[in-house]
Amino acid sequence: MKKLSLHELGRISVEEFKGAEKIPVCILLDNIRSLHNVGSAFRTADAFRIEKLILTGITGTPPHREIQKTALGATESVAWEYFESTLAALEKLKAEGYKIVIVEQTTDSIALQTFEATPQAKYCLVFGNEVNGVSEEAIAHGDLALEIPQLGTKHSLNISVCLGIVLWEVFRKTHLS
Repeated sequence: MKKLSLHELGRISVEEFKGAEKIPVCILLDNIRSLHNVGSAFRTADAFRIEKLILTGITGTPPHREIQKTALGATESVAWEYFESTLAALEKLKAEGYKIVIVEQTTDSIALQTFEATPQAKYCLVFGNEVNGVSEEAIAHGDLALEIPQLGTKHSLNISVCLGIVLWEVFRKTHLS
């Protein structure tokens, strides 16, 4: 076994990425405080070649040194939009045919592993603020809520970790099965 070189990984260029087919998923960041979490969202979005990132409210936007530090250039490949209002973003996404999937512990949330993802469906995965979670306004406009089962005392994951787990599961169910 040996580690693969950058050449052996077969990475595509930013221009090739922009022209490549995307999976019909977008991520909405609902008032995210940490610029490192925003950068991580860009990098994860690039890894799974999703359609776009939606940044709302107080969520920082590129170009910013702290976002770039974590994104490692993914702000150049991943399409993104900014909305002052989470509600306005959700209304636009619904009009574009996205199913709004809230990632939050709610009275009606289902365990991530039981989520039946449809390959042809368009999903918008909504991730919330590091302290307050997904806003009540966003929850009210969700089509369903997912949660990651947890056994510890915190019942909370860093948004970048949560985002990676959820996006992997959606990708696995829609594009690897």
